[in-house]
Amino acid sequence: MKTTIFIPPRFLLFPLVALIGIIGLGCNSQPKTNNIPDQLTIGVISYGEGKTSLDKYERFKDYIASQTRAMVDLEPAYNELQAIDQIRNKKWELVFAPPGLAAIAIGKELYIPLFSMEGVSNRQRSLLIVREDKPITKISDLANKTVALGEIGSAAGYYVPLYDLYGLTLAEIRFAPTPKTVLEWISDGTVDAGAISEQDFELHRRSFRETKFRTLHTSRWIPSGVMLLSPTVDRNQQQQIQKAMNDAPADIAADAGYVPAAKIPSYQEFIKLVEKVQPIETRVKHKPAVLLPETSIQQKSS
Repeated sequence: MKTTIFIPPRFLLFPLVALIGIIGLGCNSQPKTNNIPDQLTIGVISYGEGKTSLDKYERFKDYIASQTRAMVDLEPAYNELQAIDQIRNKKWELVFAPPGLAAIAIGKELYIPLFSMEGVSNRQRSLLIVREDKPITKISDLANKTVALGEIGSAAGYYVPLYDLYGLTLAEIRFAPTPKTVLEWISDGTVDAGAISEQDFELHRRSFRETKFRTLHTSRWIPSGVMLLSPTVDRNQQQQIQKAMNDAPADIAADAGYVPAAKIPSYQEFIKLVEKVQPIETRVKHKPAVLLPETSIQQKSS
């Protein structure tokens, strides 16, 4: 005799609900993972040297990517103005920063200095150069004269000479695309004086055998460039990056241009210098160029 067992629908439903609950619980118990890795962008200034300038950072980029398991991009800027814009917008997590850029990044944008840079680890100075035959013997003699500065934003070519020229009225300021151009303009009389770093002057003066130059003024010492970290980087990742850079093979660190064992320079005084110059930056392209803040000019005229 065949026996039929009746199971109410609600009991049939229970195993299915329980099974779904177990599966759901299992899914929820798994740790949440993010399949999209963190992204880091390394900012460098290539000064128009293109791929040649960037090649030396490639091994460093790959090394940081392997150590942090992040996607790492290398992004060049071709002058300090582009770099300042990227830093203000927090587009760069790591920055190989020359002194002028470092002062703004540390002072205004709260970037963190991690390492001193070998490429400019020896402190430098800015020089104001004139032709030997010019009757200019002191900075005040440059009043109503034409002066060449370097790239806007650079330390030795822009910020420091502006600080040393502060208070003067110049006939015109011309901006040279390269340090050698500064000497060319001085040599052919296009400008009466020009600003150039001590190293660049020694490098390029040999090209002007027919012109004798004279140093009118030597600036204070400029701190070395630094490797910077954005304040937007998570603290744990910051420690991870710093350890990776500190433990990097010597050849990778050397190619990238930083020295793990070197003391990080103090930027306090240099930041003050840049902050004093910034109020007169709006006037550097005027003719004449009155190198005083607008408020000081108004007070003089009243």
